[in-house]
Amino acid sequence: MTTLEIIRKTKAAWGSVRDGDAAAKNHILTAMADSLTAHTTEILQCNALDMDAAKERISEVMLDRLRLDEGRIAAMADGIRATVKLPDHTGRILSEFHHANGMTIYKKQVPLGLVAIIYESRPNVTSDAAALAIKSGNVCVLRSGREAIRTSTAVVQALKAGIAKAGGDPDIVNILEDTSHESANILMTANGLVDLLIPRGGAGLIRACVERATVPCIQTGTGICHVYVDEYADLDKAVKIIVNAKTSRPSVCNAEEVCLVHSAVAAQFLPMLHRALVEDRRAAGEIPVELRLDPQAEKIIPGTPAGPADFDTEFLDYILAVRVVDSVEEAIAHILAHSTHHSEAIVTENSTNAEKFVNETDSAAVYVNASTRFTDGGEFGLGCEMGISTQKLHARGPMGLDELSTYKYIIRGSGQIR
Repeated sequence: MTTLEIIRKTKAAWGSVRDGDAAAKNHILTAMADSLTAHTTEILQCNALDMDAAKERISEVMLDRLRLDEGRIAAMADGIRATVKLPDHTGRILSEFHHANGMTIYKKQVPLGLVAIIYESRPNVTSDAAALAIKSGNVCVLRSGREAIRTSTAVVQALKAGIAKAGGDPDIVNILEDTSHESANILMTANGLVDLLIPRGGAGLIRACVERATVPCIQTGTGICHVYVDEYADLDKAVKIIVNAKTSRPSVCNAEEVCLVHSAVAAQFLPMLHRALVEDRRAAGEIPVELRLDPQAEKIIPGTPAGPADFDTEFLDYILAVRVVDSVEEAIAHILAHSTHHSEAIVTENSTNAEKFVNETDSAAVYVNASTRFTDGGEFGLGCEMGISTQKLHARGPMGLDELSTYKYIIRGSGQIR
């Protein structure tokens, strides 16, 4: 079956979930979760093949994104079950206006239709995207990267088996097994069929979709996330936050890539940071973080001199760019110049500086005294997410059920004319 035929087949199945009530959709989702765990053995076999094929081509941290085990598959199933528990806003009336002529004008939340997702080596995106699409009354076409195609296909087969068992139409979720550029281009230009395209991956993938897509497209994922250590910071707290933001999962988009440090505390703080990220990790047998330092930071701690591109790079690895600044204003100016508008954090005990940072940085998520790693649909109470939007229309930040919806106006009259 061609890519276009799969897209058409999926769109044709939309009617089976578009008007479904919450109970019917939740029944399908529960069956999907159960089927996912029931097919653990087959999924792991496919994942092992993907891992073997990818070992020579992608980094260790990217391999970790690809790797599945029983626990991760169980977590994927739990993510679907968490979606079941979310309130279903599909069909709710957002506003109501009574016209002077007797008409009533309703603004009603409705599904988008067919949501297409192009993503790279993250098998959990497969189940997250399918669950959110169905819960919000949409259908979805998935296009995985080649590194994860066997795994993603096995996951979709398990989900479709669950949908069929629950009495649903299995074509509400489909995957393109063709991972060529041609299949991606067809998705990007399937006007009248694809209602929203969501790229999840690196800067190259997102740029390609934004430049080539003729269907509506939302930019997601690229995260050059900053943590600014203010002159009024609790330095122990700052170390704890940065260790988490950089090292808990360096391959994800909400990981910290740049550390800005106020010059008033740099001499004290940077040695603490070097000890935690380099010395302590090496002593514990963990991968030390490579610190790429601006000239001022280089005078205080050892590291690699920062190159011209280091403050504009999403490393997705154990690498952190470090710059010393002289004020909160300079930190904000740096972020506005280099950020991808994903997530930024300030560590400070000064409420005035905190509010200035919150108000003047222009990103989807802004933190005070907390790790950027919390930018996530589950952590924000949205269930699993379709991605993190770094633009302002029509969605921003973690994309949950409401962001997979639009609205229509319904006007009820009794013969009125204008």
